[in-house]
Amino acid sequence: MYGLIGKATCVAGKRDEFIAILLQDVGAMPGCLSYVVARDPKEPDAIWITEVWDSKESHSASLQLPAVRQAIAKGRPLIANFGAQTVTEPVGGFGLAKAR
Repeated sequence: MYGLIGKATCVAGKRDEFIAILLQDVGAMPGCLSYVVARDPKEPDAIWITEVWDSKESHSASLQLPAVRQAIAKGRPLIANFGAQTVTEPVGGFGLAKAR
């Protein structure tokens, strides 16, 4: 499996709008086992995105999907900056579908 955990800081006051864009059509990403968007409770404009994929190739392929490309284009102006991003190797856990 392939995982990513990343932080994004939105333009002031745009966090909920950005979250709505990220959560639209998330079920249509082949190979995505888990995709979680969370508000940072300490930073009013920050979010964390946690993703688990069956492979790095599935994640890369998702970036070419029309819905994902549209979400990136629509959301980009709402992002002030990206923080840390960490690649992980998920091994399982509660709520995580097993890789096929």
